[in-house]
Amino acid sequence: MAPRTAAIRATAVRSAAARTAIRSAVVWAVAVAALAGCGAGGVLEGLGGKAGWGRDEAISVAPHDGARDVPPDGRLEVRVPEGRLESVRVRGARDAEAAEVPGTVAPDGRSWRPRPGTRLALAARYAVDAVAVDGDGRRTVRRTEFATRVPDRRFVAYFAPEDRATVGTGMIVTFRFNRPVRDRAAVERAIRVTADPPVEVAGHWFGAERLDVRPARYWRPGTRVTVELRLRDVEAAPGVYGVQRLTTRFTVGRSQVSRVDAAAHTMEVRRDGRLLATVPITAGAPKTTTYNGRMVVTELHEVTRMNGATVGFTDADGKSEYDIKDVPHAMRLTESGTFLHGNYWAERSVFGASNVSHGCVGLRDVKGGSADSPAGWFFDRTLVGDVVEVVNSRDRTVAPGNGLSGWNMSWARWKAGSALR
Repeated sequence: MAPRTAAIRATAVRSAAARTAIRSAVVWAVAVAALAGCGAGGVLEGLGGKAGWGRDEAISVAPHDGARDVPPDGRLEVRVPEGRLESVRVRGARDAEAAEVPGTVAPDGRSWRPRPGTRLALAARYAVDAVAVDGDGRRTVRRTEFATRVPDRRFVAYFAPEDRATVGTGMIVTFRFNRPVRDRAAVERAIRVTADPPVEVAGHWFGAERLDVRPARYWRPGTRVTVELRLRDVEAAPGVYGVQRLTTRFTVGRSQVSRVDAAAHTMEVRRDGRLLATVPITAGAPKTTTYNGRMVVTELHEVTRMNGATVGFTDADGKSEYDIKDVPHAMRLTESGTFLHGNYWAERSVFGASNVSHGCVGLRDVKGGSADSPAGWFFDRTLVGDVVEVVNSRDRTVAPGNGLSGWNMSWARWKAGSALR
């Protein structure tokens, strides 16, 4: 995994048993079009497929990944050239409200289409998670994302966390705008984030299309946060007006901060300040080190696909150094591709002893993932918004705008990035 490389593709699927635990991950996964790319070096056996099961060709999706301005009655379809579709899930997010698109797999298992008469929402983002099985029972997964049409001369904010979510104490409220904002002060004034019990919060702009909001320190457990958007008729740029007026709320759960020591090859997991466990890990190898600094879990995936070619890890022939189609218990830490995830392909002796990954933090796991493995144990105890801090890595500190890494900024510097200062 290359933590410095953006625009990464991935595939991910969640099991029904984990849906409740990862509910607050859905909107962020929809709102951020950057996916997985991490793995360990070496040759991996049993990950290939039959002819026609290439990196993206195994499962084709329309609209294409990253499509924008998709009409609400446009074509939506998932297909496989051989084998069968085991599951397809299409989720949309609009105004932090997530909804599933109803649909069915054809009797021959080769295609999925939405229920007749289904129309997508305007100004929404959608994620497609598909799992296919070939003739030998080998699975491949694919995830794509697209955005539907926003009315001309209008702008919207896609934001996280979603309404009624329970998140970790490191959660940063993040807003992504579909058009560049010229009048940042007007837009920031129209967004109000308040907490009970009260605490000062401030915004920080990362470019013209993203505003993040956080307090000076991690949220107190049990805090109830209200997000009010009063963007309707606010002029963000000449002739471009907002359409949203709504209120959402989320709750801050228990505190969990995990400290990864890349030199000691351990991770200390602390719940409400108390040490729960010290877990052996493997971090980035000397040539592909892991970022230092405080990062926040933004996605939880029971299984995801990680392909080295998508992040620049190729051999002399241009082939990917790795293509792991079933990485278990994957927790995203940065947009550029840093994950904390289960690892079943490395030798057991690696964990707690050496760093062999392409930049991710690996926990011991088994193929298919196990709740009894270190990775499964940690995954089941993690919320979106939990903090993972990496120390003693031979790398620089993660950039504050790479994922929800704004905690690496001082409060004074954070507030200086507000348009209302």
